[in-house]
Amino acid sequence: QLVESGGDLVQPGGSLRLSCTASGTTGSFGCMGWFRQAPGKEREGIAFLHPGGGLTHYAGSVTGRFTISQDNAKNTLYLQMNSLKPEDTAVYYCAARPGGYGCTTKLVDYADWGQGTQVTVS
Repeated sequence: QLVESGGDLVQPGGSLRLSCTASGTTGSFGCMGWFRQAPGKEREGIAFLHPGGGLTHYAGSVTGRFTISQDNAKNTLYLQMNSLKPEDTAVYYCAARPGGYGCTTKLVDYADWGQGTQVTVS
C-alpha cells in the first residue's frame, strides 16, 4: 500500500515536497515513480527512481525543477518540486513495480498505486 501526502495550493514559483509512504520496504521494489494527471489529460510519468541503485529519470517537463529521492529507513519516497508553474497543477500519484523489474514510463507496468494528492499552482 502506498500513501501520498504533501499536496497543497501554492503560488507560481513556489515549492512543495510530496511524500509517498509504503507499507512495505521501499528497497524491495524494482522501481518507484511519480505520475501526475491534470484535468482532461492522460496520466503521465514524471520522475522515477531505482531504489536499489538510486538511478533516477525525469520527464523533460520537470527536469531541473523536480527531484525524486528516497529514505529507505522511513520507507518513503519524496518528490521535491521547485519553481512550480500553473501547468504543474494535477493530482500526483506514486507507484511501484515489484523487485526485479526496472523503471519504465508505462502506467500498465506499475502494479501498486497511491490514492493521489492534489497540487494546485495558482
